[in-house]
Amino acid sequence: MQSSSEQDSRAVMRDTMKRAGSVLSWFRSRGGNGNSVPPVGRMLFGSLRRTRPISDVWGSDRGHVIDRYYIEQFLTQHGLDVRGHVLEIAGDGYTRRFGGSRVTKIDVLHVADRLPNVTLVADLTSADVVPSATFDCIILTQTLQFIYDVHAGVQTLYRILKPGGVVLATGGGITKVSAEDMERWGDYWRFTSLSARRLFEEAFPADQVTVQSYGNVLTATAFLYGLAAEDLSREELDVCDIDFPIIIGVKAVKPLSVASSTSDEHRG
Repeated sequence: MQSSSEQDSRAVMRDTMKRAGSVLSWFRSRGGNGNSVPPVGRMLFGSLRRTRPISDVWGSDRGHVIDRYYIEQFLTQHGLDVRGHVLEIAGDGYTRRFGGSRVTKIDVLHVADRLPNVTLVADLTSADVVPSATFDCIILTQTLQFIYDVHAGVQTLYRILKPGGVVLATGGGITKVSAEDMERWGDYWRFTSLSARRLFEEAFPADQVTVQSYGNVLTATAFLYGLAAEDLSREELDVCDIDFPIIIGVKAVKPLSVASSTSDEHRG
């Protein structure tokens, strides 16, 4: 004779199989289109029916982190701008990878001097120790969301660039809070393509600011659950839907003639 728990388990299994059969039948009747909408109450979440992510470290323990996939796509598109005297935040990996022989000098900036390769210790909102018109390129990946006075930070970027210099920045869109950064200096902002554009146009001429979003509803969902890029196909990763940005990429160029734009003194 079956126990009540065994009977309950069998009932749950029968209900699950019935739901699965209903969804599969509906799915096949529509030709298996991945964009078809399942009936209400018949959605199969599978491994994603959980209230905790699969990985608490953005999927880095599973493979390549999804937002890094998009950051590297952005830097690949603008790789030729990584040249001359380059400033990067917290490390020089992207400078060396995307700049190669075009780079003549590298500086690494961080708000603390705990990292071994840091050459400039400064807060971007008040980086008086960094001379104006110094860098040909600044690589600023996933940093803006951790700066409370983000407007002052962008003004500093403009000030320390040489005329004709380029900043390549990325900011978080759809992403979880970074608990570690929250404890150390704060995790404040998430960006859209519009907020990123308006932010940089406060310091740079509008026609010198290019903004692009990366991600779609599938990759954003996967990223929040802590899946890795390897859990998705290249075709899925490369679909861009501006309504679901995982990261926002910004390229901003300081004019060769600052006199034709607002002056450095006024901008920061």
